Amino acid sequence: MLKKIFSNNEDKAEMSFFDHLEELRWHLVRSAFAIIALAIVGFIYTKEILDYVVFGPTRPGFPSYQWLCKLGGLLGMGDKLCMQPVSFKFLNTQMAGMVMLQFKVAIIVGVMGALPYIFWEFWQFVKPALKERELKGSRGIIFWVSAQFFIGVLFSYFLVAPFTINFLAGYNVSDQIDNQFLFSDYFGLMSQIVFGMGVLFELPVLVYFLAKLGILGPNFMRTYRRHAIVVLLVLAAVITPPDILDQLLVFIPLYLLYEISIVISARVYRKREEEEKADEWS
Repeated sequence: MLKKIFSNNEDKAEMSFFDHLEELRWHLVRSAFAIIALAIVGFIYTKEILDYVVFGPTRPGFPSYQWLCKLGGLLGMGDKLCMQPVSFKFLNTQMAGMVMLQFKVAIIVGVMGALPYIFWEFWQFVKPALKERELKGSRGIIFWVSAQFFIGVLFSYFLVAPFTINFLAGYNVSDQIDNQFLFSDYFGLMSQIVFGMGVLFELPVLVYFLAKLGILGPNFMRTYRRHAIVVLLVLAAVITPPDILDQLLVFIPLYLLYEISIVISARVYRKREEEEKADEWS
């Protein structure tokens, strides 16, 4: 059975350029069907997704506000950590605005929901080109890629988004100005924060693969740590508004991920050196 699997991998690795393109096309087609299927679900349940998920951070009963309030009580701080969201309603100034919103919700639900399957399809395309040793070192890769993405999504949704929304909604420089917001701006901001953090949380996985390929090593990451901090601060400023608390909420986990990535890179390089020495002696 194992011999058959490895022979199939060898056959796929020796395919022509156009055969690879044809196989890639089918992987993309299947991924597109998965996105469409989940997008249909998102289209049907747009109202529920908007009311309970997208607009969740604007409601007093949002879990993050309750958790912070309970934490303040446990720390003996009273209600100092209790936070009530700024009350506001959204405006629609376009005739087709609601229709476009429903399609946007459907597409985002489709893409985010299908990401594990898309990762799996991509892995099925790449896997035949890998050696047996590389395949052993990549076990569980689909789980870790998906888990990292959704951890980033949950972190940004429950921590970064509520602070960002309250800061922007409550920021006012004059009593003569009444803040009113377009729902498209709010939805765009939420998508940027949540999806952006999900992608950035893939840093350890990316470093793992680059270290496997010998492109990125721990010494390089340690040498350019200061430069990386600047880049991470810029990314935090891009994802969040000009509020130091929100930027720290984004920067701190990203910096921790960078340090974790150094550890991962060091372990991968150490293992590669051991394997190379073993090959030399064999």
